[in-house]
Amino acid sequence: VQLQASGGGLVQAGDSLRLSCTASGRPFRSLDMGWFRQAPGKERELVSSIADNGRRKYHADSVKGRFTISRDNAKNTVYLQMNSLKPEDTAVYYCNAVHTLISTLNYWGQGTLVTVSS
Repeated sequence: VQLQASGGGLVQAGDSLRLSCTASGRPFRSLDMGWFRQAPGKERELVSSIADNGRRKYHADSVKGRFTISRDNAKNTVYLQMNSLKPEDTAVYYCNAVHTLISTLNYWGQGTLVTVSS
């Protein structure tokens, strides 16, 4: 599976961004999708995830009410809508795909940098 993430950039606190990640190489409907982030000097952490059918979603407490994950299976794309961005959201954001039945089939995108200035 190849994952192509985009949408990062430099914004001010309170602004919004939408990240996109398009998958290819395997049926998108067979993949649970997620967004992770890694800030400088910190471990990579799970931000949000969405099940293959879109019915189950997870958002970390730090982003609940501000970030929304969604997917368009017709476009093989998962999105992360980020609102009310804070400086502490600054990180490289990575798209992740895991086969819904075979968890060892785990794939990563190249990362997109989000920088939030105060």
